[in-house]
Amino acid sequence: MSGSTQMPETSASHAVLEGPPPDGPVSVGGRTMQHQNKLPHLPVPPLEDTMKRYLRALEGLQGPAEHERTKKVVHDFLHKEGPALHKDLVEYASTRASFIEEFWTESYLSHSDSVVLSLNPFFILEDDPTPARGNQLMRASSLILASLGFVHDFRTGQLEPDEFRGTPLDMSQYAKLFGTARIPTKTGCKMQVDPESRHIVVMARGQFYWFDVLDSKNRPCLTERALLSNLTAIVSDAARTPRDQVAQSALGVLSTERRAIWAGHRERLMSDQGNSMCLDVLDKALFVVCLDDANPGTASEIATNMLCGTYKLEKGVQVGTCTNRYYDKLQIIVAENGAAGINFEHSGVDGHTVLRFVADVYTELILRFAKSINSASSTLFKAKFSPWATGGGRKQGQNDEAPEVIDTAPKKLEWVMTPDLKVAVRFAETRLSDLICSNEAVALEFEVYGKNAITQHGFSPDAFVQMAYQAAYFSLYGRTESTYEPAMTKSFLHGRTEAIRPVTPESVAFVKTFCSDASPRDKINALHVACKAHTELTKACSKGLGQDRVLYAMYCLHQQRMQQDREECAKSGHAANGAAGPGSGSDSDSDEPLSGDGVSITKSVAELFKDSGYATLNASILSTSNCGNPALRLFGFGAVTPDGFGSELFRHASSFLHYFCTDYLSLTHLLCSTVGYIIKDDSIAFCAASRHRQTQRFLDSLRQYFIEVYRMMRQLHAEANRKPNSVFVDHFVGEVDARSGKPMSSHLKSGSVDLEDSDFAGYGFYGELDESVERMLDSQRKVARGKVAPGTRIQTVEL
Repeated sequence: MSGSTQMPETSASHAVLEGPPPDGPVSVGGRTMQHQNKLPHLPVPPLEDTMKRYLRALEGLQGPAEHERTKKVVHDFLHKEGPALHKDLVEYASTRASFIEEFWTESYLSHSDSVVLSLNPFFILEDDPTPARGNQLMRASSLILASLGFVHDFRTGQLEPDEFRGTPLDMSQYAKLFGTARIPTKTGCKMQVDPESRHIVVMARGQFYWFDVLDSKNRPCLTERALLSNLTAIVSDAARTPRDQVAQSALGVLSTERRAIWAGHRERLMSDQGNSMCLDVLDKALFVVCLDDANPGTASEIATNMLCGTYKLEKGVQVGTCTNRYYDKLQIIVAENGAAGINFEHSGVDGHTVLRFVADVYTELILRFAKSINSASSTLFKAKFSPWATGGGRKQGQNDEAPEVIDTAPKKLEWVMTPDLKVAVRFAETRLSDLICSNEAVALEFEVYGKNAITQHGFSPDAFVQMAYQAAYFSLYGRTESTYEPAMTKSFLHGRTEAIRPVTPESVAFVKTFCSDASPRDKINALHVACKAHTELTKACSKGLGQDRVLYAMYCLHQQRMQQDREECAKSGHAANGAAGPGSGSDSDSDEPLSGDGVSITKSVAELFKDSGYATLNASILSTSNCGNPALRLFGFGAVTPDGFGSELFRHASSFLHYFCTDYLSLTHLLCSTVGYIIKDDSIAFCAASRHRQTQRFLDSLRQYFIEVYRMMRQLHAEANRKPNSVFVDHFVGEVDARSGKPMSSHLKSGSVDLEDSDFAGYGFYGELDESVERMLDSQRKVARGKVAPGTRIQTVEL
């Protein structure tokens, strides 16, 4: 019989104490939610303003003739059906916390393809601040314990509320972060949340284990040493499964299947009582900890491991870490060498929410390290160990709390593997392996300069990087493409994101100028103009003044109305949607659904959303996201692509609009490349992912762009500050002789970067960059030979 099997006794044995768990859900309030009722609602902008922004977002993506056609479609929409739809949306918004929340969540849950390499983002943490916790199990133990502190403080209302520059932010997403699972069904997915969850699941070699970690008051039940003991026992038990047999029983790979297929497998699992109990334990776990038996070395290898797991065959058998995942839940992943990261289910939470969790956990680890040096130091979280904590050294009569049942011993989930389930696991693994082989994730850690240098030259760091993407892409392909960047709207109640569209008339003018023989001054001036436009766009989107979410909500609301009309027409025996009944032969519009004003709302809405402009805007060839914090080394997400055997669009070719009723991340046949990035003080970290694209070449072009812009900014800054017999301040180097251009000190700044010839080989913006870099390198060679004439400025790169 399947179910939970007790593992051999360890020093972290369970404490069995009488007492039922508390009744009812955990109530979150207190300090954590103190601003929640004061947050404004996401605004529904005036229709005219929305359509102006829509046209502007398309101006840089369409040719003149196509743009004129789109203008006509917009004009018709504004003077016909648009006002009625806008009125409906305003009325809908007045009855909801957020007009986009329901539709946005549904867009994620209706995603029918695999979530791995499609929806789940990842974070890579910096190394543990305590050197002794560098190995896998000690690091996993410390991450688990710190995570439990976060859970405790949130559930007890002691977690500090989020703020951005003094503005309070929505905190509702945190309730969907822990004890949450994405449940597949034949008609789509649903979210299941257990607010009283007290246990975690640990995976090792594709096997599942679990044990309690919190008491009824959400206090940790195990010390770090006890957690380490549990994890040691789990790894030891999992090692009994030979590597070449792991994939045969790795049920987690089923979560990587298409959602309808996974739903069918889940139904078969649920038909067995023991399997059903195992699924219940898995679904209700606070989170899943994945202990990998791999040692990814490079940044790209670590990124791939956190995104989708590794692919490795031994004698034709999959032995990579890709079988050691469960993508329907929040996952904490720790490699054998201590590299750690997070892979999270995206439906109910955005990157900012998970970033706060990760940042707080990392901060707690730093403070614990400080406490080991100075016992007077405080920690971040308020959580105290449960009096029943294993390894806590509780003495008899220590407190008067009523006893309760806490089982901290690790137990293995045993599955009944029927023949059809074994086949399902086999096929899921081979399909997942195909996905991994056809996708790639590449990291670039650009350490020449970062936020400090960018801001010193008067640029917004995010705008500066966004224009870099445009220039790098244009240098490779000679065109601009629709680009997506999310703007956080959590300053509103239940806020999520708004879409920033970085391709503007100003950005198009910039890339054309930059990739031409224009002077450096003209290029940098064009960059300033483009960055300013992007910054203003970002500010507007952060205030909910974009176009994507409003239009999407209007369309979804329209679809709801249409569905209601269809149902009413079906009851009365009439056809809906302007279509005549079977065999009528009529093409009359008399049966079209009408708005409250008696205006037909079908035809013009269909024209707006079927227009090539709407398709162009939402076909995001570059999907980017900025999610930075000193706790993170890298951040990224997979490129949403077809599986090679047919695109989702073509499966639903009978309904073009059905395609647009999915999340923008689900534009499976068009979204080609993704870039997650972190702008740090003195560096910028990128992780790009794509399928069948030149990912490495794009990042190399990006790096070359940053070097070229650096050269231009230094040159212009020197010219602006040059005076005879004087010193000027170079933002990158320090005090520089105005005549020679040489640093006044013979020592470079700490952390300076030497650029070798190989760093520049073969990349350039239509030849112009290669030539300028060659001149710079030639100067460097002359310096090395001591043949530089006095007064010749040498281009160097220092921090």
